[in-house]
Amino acid sequence: MIRPDEGGAGPRRGRLTVYLGAAPGVGKTYAMLDEAHRRLSRGTDVVVGFVEDHGRLATAALLEGLEVLPRQVLTHRGSEFTELDVPAVLARAPQVVMIDELAHTNVPGSVHAKRWQDVHDLLAAGIDVVTTVNVQHLESLNDDVEAITGVKQRETVPDHVVRDADQIQLVDLAPEALRRRLAHGNVYRAEQIDASLTQYFRVGNLTALRELALLWLADRVDDALTTYRRDHRIESPWPARERVVVAVTGGPEGDTLLRRGARIAQRAAGSELLAVHVLATDGLPSAPPARIAEQRALVESLGGTFHTVVGEDVPSAVVDFARGVNATMIVVGVSRRSRWKEAVRESNGTEIARLAGMIDVHLVTHERARAGSRRTGRGSALSGPRRTAGWVVALLGPVLLTLLLSAMGELVSLPTDLMLFLALTVLVALVGGLWPAIVSAVVGFLLLNWFFTLPTGKLTIAEPENALALGVFLLVAAGVASVVDLAARRTTEAFRARAEASALAAISRSVLSGEDTAAALVARLRETFTLEAVSLLAKSGSGWEVLATDGVAPALDPEAAQAVLVVDDERVLALTGRVLPASDRRVLEAFASQVGIVLEQERLRAQAEQARILGQADATRTALLAAVSHDLRTPLATIRASVDGLTSTDLDLDDADRTALVGTLEESTARLERLIDNLLDLSRLQTGSVRPVLRATSLDEIVPFAVEGYPPGAVVLDVPDDLPLVHTDPGLLERVVANLVSNAVRHAKAGSPVVVGSVVVGNDVVVRVVDDGPGVPDDVKEHMFAAFQRLGDTSGTGLGLGLAVADGLATAVGAELSVEDTPGGGLTMLVTVPLAETAA
Repeated sequence: MIRPDEGGAGPRRGRLTVYLGAAPGVGKTYAMLDEAHRRLSRGTDVVVGFVEDHGRLATAALLEGLEVLPRQVLTHRGSEFTELDVPAVLARAPQVVMIDELAHTNVPGSVHAKRWQDVHDLLAAGIDVVTTVNVQHLESLNDDVEAITGVKQRETVPDHVVRDADQIQLVDLAPEALRRRLAHGNVYRAEQIDASLTQYFRVGNLTALRELALLWLADRVDDALTTYRRDHRIESPWPARERVVVAVTGGPEGDTLLRRGARIAQRAAGSELLAVHVLATDGLPSAPPARIAEQRALVESLGGTFHTVVGEDVPSAVVDFARGVNATMIVVGVSRRSRWKEAVRESNGTEIARLAGMIDVHLVTHERARAGSRRTGRGSALSGPRRTAGWVVALLGPVLLTLLLSAMGELVSLPTDLMLFLALTVLVALVGGLWPAIVSAVVGFLLLNWFFTLPTGKLTIAEPENALALGVFLLVAAGVASVVDLAARRTTEAFRARAEASALAAISRSVLSGEDTAAALVARLRETFTLEAVSLLAKSGSGWEVLATDGVAPALDPEAAQAVLVVDDERVLALTGRVLPASDRRVLEAFASQVGIVLEQERLRAQAEQARILGQADATRTALLAAVSHDLRTPLATIRASVDGLTSTDLDLDDADRTALVGTLEESTARLERLIDNLLDLSRLQTGSVRPVLRATSLDEIVPFAVEGYPPGAVVLDVPDDLPLVHTDPGLLERVVANLVSNAVRHAKAGSPVVVGSVVVGNDVVVRVVDDGPGVPDDVKEHMFAAFQRLGDTSGTGLGLGLAVADGLATAVGAELSVEDTPGGGLTMLVTVPLAETAA
C-alpha cells in the first residue's frame, strides 16, 4: 500500500531515522523503543517489525504495549531462522515501523541479501522506518575499526544508506559507563563479560570508536549544512567550523604561508587547513612542478589538503574556492612585485581582500616581499635551422619583393604593395619567429617609404593616409610576429609538459603498485633521456658499490659521470652520454626521488619479512616450550602411569582394572598423536611444505572419513548423495573437517550431537559443522584461527592448534573457513569449497 503525497502529486517516500551508536550496548535499541512509545502516545500507528533484545530485560520490557509483527521463518541448511517479514509489514501498512540492526545479513531465501535493502522497500512504500546501527558497521570505517579493535566486521552497510537518512540520532555513552553496564550484565551473558571487558570493550577501543562516531556524524552535519546553503543560494560563508585556505603560487614564500596557516588552524579544535594553487586556463604550469610537489607534501604533513583549481583570474579563483568550501580565513602572502608595478596594477593579495567579502584575509609578509620579480631570459622555441632560414628571408625577401614591384611599375598600387609586404612579414614570422619578422617589417617599412610612397626617393610621406597605412603595416607585422612566436613557444612547452607528466605518471604508477625495482627505474631513466648509461651507486667504505646499471660502459664512480643526481645521503645516480639541459632537472630529480622510494620499499619489505619470520619462530618456540611443559607432558605422564600399573608385580589387578588402564593408555596415546600431528601440520604450513593435489572429488569420499571414531550419536551426518563434485585435495580437506568436528564435539552440550551437513550455494559447496555449545563472542571470532589459543578454554586439553591448522589447510586447498552463531546458541563452522566445474 503506497500512501499518496499530501499534495496529491505522487507517492510519498517514507522518512528514515537512524539511531547511531559507537559500540554494542550503548542503548540504541532502548532509545528506538522509547521513541516508539512516545509516538504511540501521540496517536501514531507504530509497529515493531524486528527487534532483538539479546536477553536484556530492560529492552524486552519496552516491547510490552507495542504491536510486534510476526517474523518470517526460513529454513537454511536444516535449521530454522527468523527474519523481518517485509510482505507482512507492507500488508499491515503502519505509519512507522521499528527495525533493529540495519547492517544485518539476511538468511539465504530472504527477499534481499541485506536488511537495509528491506528498509529501502518499506521507505519506497511510504512507511517511516526507525532503525539502529553501530559505527563499526559503516562500510567506510570498516578498516579503521579493524585497526583499532583487531576485529573485522563482516556485516556492513554502505555509508550512503545512513547519510541519506532524514534524521540521525547519536546514542552516546561514556566508555566507563558502558563498561559498568557490561559488568552488571546489561549487555552480554555472564560467561561473556570477562572476555569482552578485556578485549573489545577496553577503554581505549571504546574511546576511539566514540571519536569515530562523532567525527563521522560531524562530517554528515557539515554536508547537510553545505546542501542547505546551496539550496538556499547562500554564498556568504557560515563560520560553523574554522577553515583556513592558504593561497600558494609555488614560490619560495609558500612554505612560510603554509606554516602560518597551520598555526592559525591549530588554534581551534576541528579546524581544517586547505592549500589552493591556481593553474592558468591554458593548463600550463605557472610554477616549477617540483616546487608544487614539495608544498603539497608540506601541506599533507601539516594535516591539511592540497587543491588545484583552474582560473583565468587568480584572485577571483581563490575567493571562489574559499566560498565553495565555506572558509573562514584566507592566508595570502605580500606581493613580490615592486611598488611601482603595484601602482599600475594592484597585487593579488589586495584584490583578494577586496573580493573576499565576509571572509577574513590574513596578509603574511616574507623574505621575498617587495623584492621584485626576476625575469628570466628565454630563448626562441624554434630550431636553429629554422631561425637561420627566417633571417635569410627577412633580409633578402624585402629586397627581392621591391625589385619585383619596381619592375611591374604602375600595374600595382600602394595598397597592394602594403599587402604584399605584410604577407612577406607573416611568412618570415612563420619561418623564423619574432625578431626576424620585426627586422623584415622595419626593412619593408623603409623600402615602401623610399620606393612606393610619394614623394619617392625620400624618407618623407606627402599624404597622411599613406603615413597611417605604413604605421598600421608596422604594427600588424609586429603583432603577427609576436603571436606566431608565442604560439610556437606554448606548443613546445605543452609537448614538453605532456611528456614530463606522462613519464612521471608512469614511474609513479609502477612504484605505487610495487611493480618496479631499482634496476627497472635505472633502465627507464636511460631510455627516457636517451643516455648511454646510468648507474645507481652507494657509498661503501672509501669507494662506491654498484647497486644497478643499464647501458654501455656505465660510470662506476661519480667522478666519471657527466651528471650526478643525489638520491639520498648514501646513494647517487651517475649519468653518462650527454650533458642534460637545466630544464630537464626537475624530471631527473623526480626519477631520483622515485628510486629512493623503491630502495626504501625494498628495505622495509625485507625488514618486515625478517620480522615476520622471527616473530613466527619466536611464537612457535614459546608455545612449544609451554606445550612440552604441560600439554605434551600430561598425556606422557598418563601413559607412563598406565604402563607402570600394567607391568607392576606389586599390584593385584583384576580384569576390570586392566581394561580401565588399557583404555586410559589408548586415550592418552591418541591424544598425544593428535597433538604431534597438529604440530607437524603447523610446521609444514609455516615452512610452505604443504603441496596440495587438487582434483574433482565427491564429498562422500571426504566427510564420512572425517567423523569416524566418535561414539554413536555424537555426530550426525546430513550430506546429500546428489551433491556435485568439488575441486579440492581430498586428504587435506578431510583433515580440515576432522579438526572442526573434534573442536565441535569438545564444546557441544552433553548428549547433544554435532551436525555435519553440506549444501550448494551459488558456485560453491558449503560444509557446516554445527554445535550447540557456549559459542564465541563476536569480538573474539577473528582470533579463533590463531595458533596456540584456546579462546577461554581452560581445560588444558589441547594446544589450541586445531582451528589454526584447519584454517591453514583450508587456504592451501582453495577453500574458505568462516564462523557464525548457531541459532539458539552455539557455533557453526563453515567450509566453502568451490565446485569442480567452476574451478575448471
